[in-house]
Amino acid sequence: MKASEIRDLSQEERLNKLGELKEGLFNLRFQHGVGQLESPGKLKLNKLEIARIKTIIREFELTNKDKE
Repeated sequence: MKASEIRDLSQEERLNKLGELKEGLFNLRFQHGVGQLESPGKLKLNKLEIARIKTIIREFELTNKDKE
């Protein structure tokens, strides 16, 4: 998901997506530990998505703080 697509989501949708990605990361880590993970690159992409969403959430927090 691109940053522009994440910015188009509402705050609630961003938090829901973040929860889904964290759950997915847990599952990927479990699969990696058991040795069933097909592509280790999925871990990296999942972490990247989580970081991207957290960055945009923080960006919106800071811009809304300045407006108050």
